[in-house]
Amino acid sequence: MNNRLTSLCVTVLSLGCPLLTSAAGNPSEAAQSVNALGLDLMAKGTTADANALLSPYSIQSALAMTYAGAAGDTRGEMAKVLHYPADEPAMHQSFTALQKALEAVAKSTAERAANARKFGGSAEPVVLTVANRLFGQQGYEFRQPFLDLVKDGYGAPLQAMDFINKAPQERLKINGWVEDQTHQRIRDLIPQDGLTRDTRLVLVNAIYMKAPWAELFEVAATQPQPFEVKGKESAKVPTMRRTGHMGYAKRDGYQVVTVPYTGGEIQLLVLLPDAKDGLAALEAKLTPEILGGCAKPGTAELELYLPKFKLEPPLFKMGEVLRKLGMLSAFDQPKGSANFDRMAPRKPDDYLCISEVFHKTFMALDEKGTEAAAATAVAMMKATAIMIDKPKPVEVRVDRPFLFAIQHAPSGACLFLGRVSDPR
Repeated sequence: MNNRLTSLCVTVLSLGCPLLTSAAGNPSEAAQSVNALGLDLMAKGTTADANALLSPYSIQSALAMTYAGAAGDTRGEMAKVLHYPADEPAMHQSFTALQKALEAVAKSTAERAANARKFGGSAEPVVLTVANRLFGQQGYEFRQPFLDLVKDGYGAPLQAMDFINKAPQERLKINGWVEDQTHQRIRDLIPQDGLTRDTRLVLVNAIYMKAPWAELFEVAATQPQPFEVKGKESAKVPTMRRTGHMGYAKRDGYQVVTVPYTGGEIQLLVLLPDAKDGLAALEAKLTPEILGGCAKPGTAELELYLPKFKLEPPLFKMGEVLRKLGMLSAFDQPKGSANFDRMAPRKPDDYLCISEVFHKTFMALDEKGTEAAAATAVAMMKATAIMIDKPKPVEVRVDRPFLFAIQHAPSGACLFLGRVSDPR
């Protein structure tokens, strides 16, 4: 029996499904799934006392696209691990609504910045782009409804590729496209061994964000300040300072701070434990509901001390973590169990399964704002076996390990989610 393997690499962020009804959709449902999976991956896929950065939105979107092609038990397992509701059309509508809301943020801030410049202002918009492209082996038998959904709903047209004869060259083309979309921040998304002559489909997503603060931090105010690295030892790190009106709430064991970017719909969320070694306990108590609820805390006049930092983790191969969470048959475990019949016909000696999930991120935060980028890839292969009073500003010193998110405030969805244990 022929035992050839076929890889399918998928990266998805732009969402939608015009094949569904015209219901507007509720982005908060998608946000719930995004945040839930993000917390799972932080808990199971990162080292507790180390810096971490994920894009739950990119990851969840990639897997939502893959889910659109799943059937049978594979579909059921994926729905459970990915925290999807039973109503799949409603799920897609929710992601569509969230995607449109993000596009509206970029458009509205660009319009405001353009109008400001007409009157001599210097406002800068939020740059927030998502891009998708489907790279497929010419002649492969994908189901047309799946291709239509990808093209019309996810904005990813199919581009013919020749993986059979030129897999190394095609990998470079795809990675080059990702680099262009992320302003060179995400390089080599697909590793050298990620594509082979048996690759049949690569669906790529890239997300890039460059967002100025609604009120800038003064560069002259930045000074070295102590930070409890990993909650154990003190070190001086460059720390920004700003006094102003920001989101704030005091919760049991931690503080919530939100710092808005231009336009106010995208914000930095900081979750700061009271104890210098309290990060693990904070992470353990977090739920998607708590995370989403932190998007709209009360407000206060704060004197905020916030360290500058830059995070660029190595390539994250997520397959093992997803399997531990319970997504087994999608990876063809046990052998012969993978079912992606809605993506391509499942035959006894020719069917698709996930081989690996790749994810890569970048984020830099300074006095001007935040720049962040991410890309996610799900690799599949063909298997052949079977509020607050303010008498004075509240001082908040982010001087110990903390959690953060780049969050879409209206829905609570975390575009990026991470942990800073050492900002150096």
